[in-house]
Amino acid sequence: MISETASSELQVVYRRNQSHRRLFWALLFGLAFLFLASLLLGRYPAPGLISWERLNQDDLARLLVLNLRLPRLITALLLGMALSAGGVVFQMLFSNPLVEPGFLGVSQGASFGAAFCIVLLGSSAVVIQGSAAFFALLGLGMSYLLARRIRYGGWVLRLVLAGIAVSALFSAGLGILKYLADPLSQLPEITFWLLGGLASVTWPKLLSILPVVLVSLSVLFLLRWRLNVLALNEETAFSIGAAPQRERLLLLTAAVLPTAAVISVAGMVGWVGLIIPHISRRIFGSDTRYALPAAMLLGGMFTILCDDLARTLLAGEIPLGILTSLLGAGVFLILMISRGVKVER
Repeated sequence: MISETASSELQVVYRRNQSHRRLFWALLFGLAFLFLASLLLGRYPAPGLISWERLNQDDLARLLVLNLRLPRLITALLLGMALSAGGVVFQMLFSNPLVEPGFLGVSQGASFGAAFCIVLLGSSAVVIQGSAAFFALLGLGMSYLLARRIRYGGWVLRLVLAGIAVSALFSAGLGILKYLADPLSQLPEITFWLLGGLASVTWPKLLSILPVVLVSLSVLFLLRWRLNVLALNEETAFSIGAAPQRERLLLLTAAVLPTAAVISVAGMVGWVGLIIPHISRRIFGSDTRYALPAAMLLGGMFTILCDDLARTLLAGEIPLGILTSLLGAGVFLILMISRGVKVER
């Protein structure tokens, strides 16, 4: 016989699961609606939404939608999903709500790689993308190897210290490259890359990052429940059958790889991996079985919305990184001053 207390707890869990399912479906439908609306939104042939009739009649508008807007929107979706999922992973594994996917030198490495290519190797888009991805992964590898060499503290603390040191090294290198860059041609290009944007995204660029992003996000989704275990200290996680160091490395790699891929195409886009996990946990709680997929959906919606504003607010395109930082910081301030946040004195 099940006691009344156990029965009531089961009912609470069942109702919570049902509520989460309804919220997931609402987010999924909201994302699909936003994607389709964004596909028709633009400044050609007139600012606003283009009708399906006009789309069928205007060959230029149809080519614009299929060859420019569609790959751009898919990339924006993948960008938001990758950064948000990475943010959940990093914040859970490091037990720190203020870290994001570029925490282990990834973002700084990508920035250095892009600037290095622009200054020394030329401005080829393919070469810049490859250089940014290479140095992003190099930043992760350097952080991991340095953490292995540090002789004090736990594994998480050593990764944090190593990530700070590697990020500082790449930031210093980026400063040197900006100093050496031609102020009339190379420096503006570095600056615009650091501001982020999806204006140059085409089908070849999207297809070049698609396999890495899809495989990595699938790994994170399938192993999302392990984050609840790995968020515990190493002794507790090991006692319940986990291999903390190996599994954390797997999840960190699966979080960093898509981050490096999308950064190599979109440039530096901040605040997505920091703020979206907070919103997801506020809605779905800290259980990563629900928080991580919700963060992926919310992140996709957020970046698509920011990209819509970037390409439609003004006649000239606004850098995507500016809008994500502006909106992300605003939402972050609202969350911090809301009544739901507890303050310890």
